[in-house]
Amino acid sequence: MKIAQIDVIEAVIPFDDGGSGMGITPGRWDSLELVLVRVQTDTGLVGWGDCFAYSCRAAVATVARGMVAPLLQDRELAATPEALMLEVQRRLHLFGRYGITMFAISGFDIALWDIAAKAQGRPLHALLGPARRSELPAYASLVRYADAPLVRKYCRQACEEGYRYIKLHEIEPDIIRAGRAAIGPDIGLSVDVNCAWSTEQARERVELLREVDALWIEEPIFPPEDIRTQAELNALFPLGAGENACTRHEFARMLEAGAVRFAQPSVIKVGGVTEFAAIAALAERKGVAVMPHSPYFGPGYFATLHLSAGLAGEPLFEHLYVQPAADLALGGTPLPRRGQVHIPQRPGLGFEPDPKVLGRWRV
Repeated sequence: MKIAQIDVIEAVIPFDDGGSGMGITPGRWDSLELVLVRVQTDTGLVGWGDCFAYSCRAAVATVARGMVAPLLQDRELAATPEALMLEVQRRLHLFGRYGITMFAISGFDIALWDIAAKAQGRPLHALLGPARRSELPAYASLVRYADAPLVRKYCRQACEEGYRYIKLHEIEPDIIRAGRAAIGPDIGLSVDVNCAWSTEQARERVELLREVDALWIEEPIFPPEDIRTQAELNALFPLGAGENACTRHEFARMLEAGAVRFAQPSVIKVGGVTEFAAIAALAERKGVAVMPHSPYFGPGYFATLHLSAGLAGEPLFEHLYVQPAADLALGGTPLPRRGQVHIPQRPGLGFEPDPKVLGRWRV
């Protein structure tokens, strides 16, 4: 079985979050930018992948088409794609081991794992090891509102829908306190500040985090690769990080340094299923929990669910708490219900795009 056809597809699906859309991305964030990878074999099997593309869609698509696809066209496929995808990593190492290049590689890796699982007629998680669960708790990952009334509104709304865990992306103490006050003491709360605090602010706000009984503080300082300072902060309060890290090697340094209590790889950034699975194994050996980063929709959403099936401990699934204008998945995305989300059991990822939706929003 070999790769016969590769297509790189761009799409932009608007979403509504009830806020201004300002505060995290370079401009207004009000759409899901997608770079999808479709790989078809000479036997007719089709695999779908997902490259991280928020605010960088054109660059990622260019790398996917011009650098990654030519290395895979007409290649023979083994039972699983690790060796082939590590070869691709080696061939492209001069162009960066992190960022845009690895985002593009991630999408192809996911697509080839989708094919590998379909070829065996098994769900993806069955190729990765024993499943520990068939569903898992989800948390509502709110956007940054920078507005206490809006934070209170959407925190309460998520609780009413059955979520038992919520993540804020707020950076101001009073707004973080407003979120905790809105949900009460029994709902798990985490805080992601997207590297917005200085080291001094992060140290000072440990007491705030204890006051609101946060489960973890996520990427509190800039730059995110400052592992030494992260380790110092992690000794003071549980720290989560990893959405800005790529490959098992960067996570290995993070784990060796004691820089995280919660490792947070993103399958569409880190190098795909191959790298995510390697990171999960490293974390388990170190006794560090894996809390996947997954505020996206499409094949990466499905892949994260499959990877979560075998994670040690008690992982939570991050669900971006927004309302897209359309559901890309044919048959529907397995969204959280009463705070729980089911892991797909169909062969492969269980994802196929809805042709009408893709046709409407394709770029």
